[in-house]
Amino acid sequence: MNEDELRVTADLAEIELTDEELASLGAAVEQLVSYFETMAEADIDGLEPTTHALLRRNRIRADQPASDPETDADHLLENAPELEDRFIVIPNVL
Repeated sequence: MNEDELRVTADLAEIELTDEELASLGAAVEQLVSYFETMAEADIDGLEPTTHALLRRNRIRADQPASDPETDADHLLENAPELEDRFIVIPNVL
């Protein structure tokens, strides 16, 4: 990007840049474009889409209820200050 394009982009983003910041941003943008060009050269034909570079298995675990007695509903309800049937009573809000 040239300096005029950077100024227009900064104006659109409503960012005020000094001349030094503009020069620094120009160098950073050129480096990014260089990285993108390098990535564009990589052969990606036949690669499966992935969500994480190091992921080797699905992150989603089976949806199984916990077998821990500490998380049993009856055990949790024992800690409620006041119950009505199996519902926790709370103060009226209004």
